Amino acid sequence: MLLRLLLVLLCSGWLAAPARAQSTNVILSTTTSTQDSGLLDLLVPMFEKKTGLSVKTVSVGTGQALALAGRGEADVALVHAPSLERKYVEEGKMQNRRLVMYNDFVIVGPEDDPARIKGTPKAVDALKRIAETQSRFVSRGDKSGTHLLELGLWKQAGIGPKGTWYIESGQGMGQTLGIANDRRAYTITDRGTWLAFQKRVNVTGGKAFADFMVAPETQAAIKTFGVAKFGHPLFVPIAGKTDADVP
Repeated sequence: MLLRLLLVLLCSGWLAAPARAQSTNVILSTTTSTQDSGLLDLLVPMFEKKTGLSVKTVSVGTGQALALAGRGEADVALVHAPSLERKYVEEGKMQNRRLVMYNDFVIVGPEDDPARIKGTPKAVDALKRIAETQSRFVSRGDKSGTHLLELGLWKQAGIGPKGTWYIESGQGMGQTLGIANDRRAYTITDRGTWLAFQKRVNVTGGKAFADFMVAPETQAAIKTFGVAKFGHPLFVPIAGKTDADVP
């Protein structure tokens, strides 16, 4: 499991896009962080019931969400990159920017905390330690609001992250958290998605299934699977062996 270590501020803003032809469908471009948090599963049905309109959600990084709305391919954007939002408004591509809500960002990482950053008061100092120890770090790498925040923090730290320890997922927040969890790596996430992700990761059930897969009776079933139909097993059980033992 991942654990919270540090935090910085996240804001979400609502912006209206150039008007499209009148329709009963509303296209919302929003961030993967908002989508992955589960909040829209609550709010969209409320809106649809109240207005009679239908919402189609396009979940992408903030940069893409703003670009879609700026081109008139979405009616409204719910995003979290204030400087970029203001730029779109100043250029006349979007209008009626409103502040909606905020939560914060957290740096999360493996429980053994290889970079020893737990308790570090500043995110920039934590990133310096991660880079110095070359501990694995997963970046969104997708020009999202979260990615832009991360790049800003690296810049403040005076570091241009690169190397095998620095992994760019090119994915949304939920997927990036999954990769970080699998790779035992650090990453930066909004707190909402992190909390939602924790609920989805069933550690007890996951361990039970893993234990089941390597149990003798399961390995025996794997060894004979396919023999009756094909005359040959489809898989070779290897529980208890090491990587060096596997061809």
